[in-house]
Amino acid sequence: MTEFLFRADSYLATAPARVEEVLADGGIVLDRTVFYAASGGQPGDTGTLATSDGRQVPIAATVHPEGDKARIVHVPVAGGPALAPGDEVTAAIDWERRYRLMRMHTALHLLSVVFPFPVTGGQVGEDKGRLDFDMPEVPADLPALEARLNELVTGNHDVTSEWITDAEMAANANLIKTMKVKPPMGHGRVRLVRIGDVDLQPCGGTHVRNTGEIGPLRLGKIEKKGAINRRVALHFA
Repeated sequence: MTEFLFRADSYLATAPARVEEVLADGGIVLDRTVFYAASGGQPGDTGTLATSDGRQVPIAATVHPEGDKARIVHVPVAGGPALAPGDEVTAAIDWERRYRLMRMHTALHLLSVVFPFPVTGGQVGEDKGRLDFDMPEVPADLPALEARLNELVTGNHDVTSEWITDAEMAANANLIKTMKVKPPMGHGRVRLVRIGDVDLQPCGGTHVRNTGEIGPLRLGKIEKKGAINRRVALHFA
């Protein structure tokens, strides 16, 4: 198993690590990592793995191998220096990109509060995010909802995480807002992300420490994606 350092500290941008395995396709598995792997609508991190002898391995993507949520594979840019099991490296993410993703991910949690409908999908982007809702009709007063969203941002609510057991998660299914993406269960415990007294839901992604870090937001297009499915776009203002 890979130690997910970002779970304990989303602001950790670099960390020493050791290469555990290099896959046939070149993917690199570390014993510990600050790189978030693509899942739950949040893209995987990019960055570099650097060795003490000067090799710099650019990382183009970070993924979970074949749905294995216990390991993370760092996908190197083609043509870069080779690494081998046992190599000691410094893992460094593209922090500016990660921080924008953190801000948008937390913003989407707030969007699910302002639009209190079941979530059918979502995507976190650097400049734009979206949630799909089981929402038969678009609410009439969208400017009021946008204002409420920004009130939650400027309310400076602390964002924290906590853990519950799989059994506790199963007994509290009302915490799950997403209809199609279920929380990662099967490892004994599930991570919850709490935004003050505003929101609480299972999530394995990276978030800011306080909603005030998100910055101003604006609602984008609302598109019809099915009989009762609506896609709501969210932008940094």
